[in-house]
Amino acid sequence: MQDVAAKQGPLAHERLVIRRGARSGVTLMVAVHSTALGPAVGGCRMRAYRCWQDALADVLRLSQAMSYKCAAAGLAYGGGKTVIALDEGADPARIDRRTVLLDVGDLVAEFGGRYSTGPDVGTSAQDMIVVRERTQHAFCLPESHGGSGSPALPTAIGVLAALRTVSVHRFGTEPLAGRRITVSGLGAVGERLARSLAEQGAKLTVSDVDDQKRMLAKELGATWVEPAEAITTDTEILVPAAVGQILDHEVVPRLRCAAIVGPANNQLVTDDVAGLLRQRDILWAPDFVANAGGVIYALAREVEGIGHGEAIERVHHIGTALAEILTTADRAGQTTLATATDLAATRLRTAP
Repeated sequence: MQDVAAKQGPLAHERLVIRRGARSGVTLMVAVHSTALGPAVGGCRMRAYRCWQDALADVLRLSQAMSYKCAAAGLAYGGGKTVIALDEGADPARIDRRTVLLDVGDLVAEFGGRYSTGPDVGTSAQDMIVVRERTQHAFCLPESHGGSGSPALPTAIGVLAALRTVSVHRFGTEPLAGRRITVSGLGAVGERLARSLAEQGAKLTVSDVDDQKRMLAKELGATWVEPAEAITTDTEILVPAAVGQILDHEVVPRLRCAAIVGPANNQLVTDDVAGLLRQRDILWAPDFVANAGGVIYALAREVEGIGHGEAIERVHHIGTALAEILTTADRAGQTTLATATDLAATRLRTAP
């Protein structure tokens, strides 16, 4: 086990714990980036990694992004993240899922309320029922168990609000009907986005690593492209809806889109890619702003106890917040990432 207080370095995390689960033997990591604004929150991600260093980089980046996400959204919470790091090639369907989740619950409990987790890539609202057996600090349980359910729907609603804002800023009109949009990744959030965009009349192109998702493309009347081609396909708006780390100095020169906005976390491999996007006049909506709908909704429902309708209204405010960021970036002549990061960092730095 390793428990590190990490105040130094560019990520400047408050605490990092790495250990093997007592029951499962699986490598678990929890990183808390900041509790300046309040207790840290962040989902529990389960996936296979090439090596433990890749998992470490992921948990550090994702927890920092959660701090910025909460700060940019004006939430009184900080950022953290859990990563269940499976060995490369491991099949999540073949592990003893319950024992892994119980180990996660024990680890989260050790933070004494300074960090709470929820569903993320590879985990679900149903999984949080098991985590809750070991700690009260788990969000987004099924509604039948007193939670707010999967964050996928409010996340998708927030991204749709961001898409409309980007459409206005780049093309001068809000409606997405007739707009050429490519959704890369048809998981829980991506599928909801694709269905909504199809209903609104967008000219849709979709892709997923699961070839069975071709049936969804056919159902929606969407064009199917292979995953390797999705990012660089000719489109107006690219919607990254799978894993992050997709935009780098090799990919950006090959992009054929006018704007990028999607739910995937950590879309930029390095921060300087934001400058390259700006040089190419590709409007990028900061991911931690566009995809904040899930955490906004969950905290409103489960902490403040407000109703579904009011919580969804708060999610729709993502569009307004993003519009301010895009306008400020234009006025200052800087990247959208710099503007959004400055906003979040200021709120963290000036926290009471």
